[in-house]
Amino acid sequence: MRILALVAALLVPGAAHATGCGRPAAAESMTLAVVIDGRDRPVRVHVPAGYDPARPTPFLLDLHGSGSTGAEQAALSRLAAAADSRGMVVAAPDGGIAADKGFVWNIPGVPTVAGSVPGPDAPDDTRYLLAVVDAAAAALCIDQRRVYATGLSGGGRMASWLACVAADRIAAIAPVVGLRAGRARAADPTTVDPATCRPDRPVAVLTFAGARDRTNPIVGGEGLRWGYSMTAALQRWAAISGCAAPAPTVWLDPRHYRQGYTACRAGSEVAAIVDAEGEHEWAVADNDAILAFLLAHPR
Repeated sequence: MRILALVAALLVPGAAHATGCGRPAAAESMTLAVVIDGRDRPVRVHVPAGYDPARPTPFLLDLHGSGSTGAEQAALSRLAAAADSRGMVVAAPDGGIAADKGFVWNIPGVPTVAGSVPGPDAPDDTRYLLAVVDAAAAALCIDQRRVYATGLSGGGRMASWLACVAADRIAAIAPVVGLRAGRARAADPTTVDPATCRPDRPVAVLTFAGARDRTNPIVGGEGLRWGYSMTAALQRWAAISGCAAPAPTVWLDPRHYRQGYTACRAGSEVAAIVDAEGEHEWAVADNDAILAFLLAHPR
């Protein structure tokens, strides 16, 4: 495993334009040493076979669920193996808040799995994940127009939040049992607060859900942490992306159906694939569908 010591200078404004293009090919498994707010937060990165340092490479954040770790998520999702043939770099970072087991992500104003809202001194995971992108771009030849995020459960919520607040960096997202479109309204958690998710451009969204999910039910109703339904989240993303109309719901096979919106601005797309027998698990997702969708939607 190769360790790249990236100093805090990489994290100042302008670091997003740093480039590792032209450097020798990296090892298959790397650790980027990211320092932010005085804290070391290294991240494991998978470099695809056949990586060409002269060719900009897509980059994917694979975010773990609450109470898990980046290493566990990488083993669970197996996205690195799926991304290999597509020439895609995959990073599996840890959330910033330590839990009884693993870590959780800090989505501002949203309770964690422990039930409390992170305080002002909690690690800023939004800044951290963008710093991970910057660190990868400094070490590798990363295509800044094809930076994506996916994640399981709380990781899917974090990926959704990145699309809300950093659409200038994140091209498209594919949350798994975790799609959100901003915070739930405090007065009525079954509805979206649109003021909390106002990206400045359309964002392509593909989500995967299980109809038997009891942690984040697709019909909503789990308080401020999950709150509104998957349909409400899709509707909000459709409004953000200026989609003209709902697409007909289509059964892909006896177990899976697809719903969403068509004729969205700037070639974006908003869709969900639901496993009628699926629960709150990565198994509802299709890695090939995730990667094909993301790569079809550059920024």
